[in-house]
Amino acid sequence: MVTYSESGVNIDLEAETVKALASKLKPTLELRDIITDSGHFAALVRLGDKAIAMSTDGVGSKILVAKMMNKYDTVGIDCIAMVVNDILCVGAEPIALVDYLAVENPDPETASEIAEGLVKGAEESNISIIGGETASLPKIIKDFDLAGTGIGFVDTDKIISGKDIEIGDTLIGLKSSGIHSNGLSLARKAIFEDAKLQVDDKIPNTNKTVGEELLTPTKLYVKPIVNLFKKDFNIHGLAHITGGGFTNLQRLKKGIGFEINNLPEPQEIFKLIYEQNVPLKEMYKVFNMGIGFVIIAKEEEADKIIEEVSKDVEAYKIGKVISEDKIKIKTFENTEIEY
Repeated sequence: MVTYSESGVNIDLEAETVKALASKLKPTLELRDIITDSGHFAALVRLGDKAIAMSTDGVGSKILVAKMMNKYDTVGIDCIAMVVNDILCVGAEPIALVDYLAVENPDPETASEIAEGLVKGAEESNISIIGGETASLPKIIKDFDLAGTGIGFVDTDKIISGKDIEIGDTLIGLKSSGIHSNGLSLARKAIFEDAKLQVDDKIPNTNKTVGEELLTPTKLYVKPIVNLFKKDFNIHGLAHITGGGFTNLQRLKKGIGFEINNLPEPQEIFKLIYEQNVPLKEMYKVFNMGIGFVIIAKEEEADKIIEEVSKDVEAYKIGKVISEDKIKIKTFENTEIEY
């Protein structure tokens, strides 16, 4: 069986590393009025009756696919999406971002292509890129790495932390654009090493090549979610389904669980990866499997929320909140897995 660890990414060791780092940094939370606990999608700092939300992330090994395609004009969208989608999860509207581009050697042409994606992502998210840093690190960086740090704001009485989630609440899933910017190490191993495909090969049952599909930018959920913020909806929780798949829901509230039993058919890219002997439990833990964002609300509001967000993105009722402290998922193979 092919797993994330075999592709070079040890999730468990990564979690231990984050824990070791976070435990040392936790005392600094006492230095300012911090609202959210560490581990949420974005951090909140109180400033009077408002709070500033902050998040940081990068593009990851999707950059290696961009190199294979010699196409760098979309990774900037991924960079912005990974940051702003996290900021949304605390009820905040993203407003600005700074980027960090570390390169092996300066390359103005590649930098210009990267900037095209950053601009497109900023325009679609309605944020300003207010600064950044470029560093030449030939003995540290291979090719380049791209990351960003974003800020947003929210009234303190409108923060969505997950604390209001109740048993019986409905999970509303928003469709992803594909693989987004997570799990590319496993995807590359499964597709290029195990399936022996090239970037120009067509994905079965689609008109897209492997390279085109893997480089499809991460879906930006800013427009539909910020629109919800401006309406009179009582949203209990928001989750960005990134690395960790549906286990990201566990970041919202302790002592509850989730039953996900009505997922739409995942995109063909996920089926292709699965066919390379990747276990289903690994698939739903590593990838978004077709759902890139989840809204949690009372069942009686679910239809109206779906109607509202469907103006911008496909949305579905995918499950509910349960009392058991576990995540139960009905897979596209009609089997059930648990975390």
